[in-house]
Amino acid sequence: MGSPQSDEPGWDQKEMPFTEHLRELRSRLLVAIAAVGLLSVILFWPSQFIIKWMVATYFHGVTLHAFGPADVIFTEFKLSLIGGIILGLPVLFYEAWMFVVPAVHPKTRRMVYGFIVPSLLLALTGLAFAHFVVIPRVVAALLGITNEVATPTFGVNQTLGFVLILLGLFAIIFQLPIILIGLARLGIISGAWLGKYRRHAFFAMVVAAGIAAPDGNPLTMALLALPMYVLYESSIWIILIFERSWRR
Repeated sequence: MGSPQSDEPGWDQKEMPFTEHLRELRSRLLVAIAAVGLLSVILFWPSQFIIKWMVATYFHGVTLHAFGPADVIFTEFKLSLIGGIILGLPVLFYEAWMFVVPAVHPKTRRMVYGFIVPSLLLALTGLAFAHFVVIPRVVAALLGITNEVATPTFGVNQTLGFVLILLGLFAIIFQLPIILIGLARLGIISGAWLGKYRRHAFFAMVVAAGIAAPDGNPLTMALLALPMYVLYESSIWIILIFERSWRR
């Protein structure tokens, strides 16, 4: 007698030896690494112009300094690698998904497919929020504090690394609704449960913002924690709206 899952139409779970899984994993990792590596090489030359644009956009009138002969090259390499990972995300996600999809139930697959576009839109929204709201205010606050007691002399590697961390943090932070709604859709959590622990969640977000803030500035912490809490509350309302239809 077949299992309930095997009797479902469209269920194509594969049974493979462990060595075959390892071979498939190796081949997919090689494809993913090759895609990121190729994109990083392509982006290495334009990265110098991206660095100039970032300096002009976020640090008006500030001259960045190289404290070592390899600082600029290392910064360009790091920027091109991050760009290669970002542009290569479709390949990375595809290879990861194709590795695990044979073991995923068709209903769960449909849910994952439905989250792809909202996830990309939320990531872009997070990047835009960091670009237009967070980084200009944080940089202005830090420059004001620095100018009160010292002459700013910023290194190119550390400064742009700070900007990239903020951009990456907000792209990740804005995925919170996808995570919470996905867990609720699977029946692991509920809107009522999230509402019950909202105070605990807010405290955890404040602590996480304090740890994640790359400069330890209270303004940066607030700009990290508040969007997380707004997204948390928005997720609760979305879950409560759709929860009954999910149960049916």
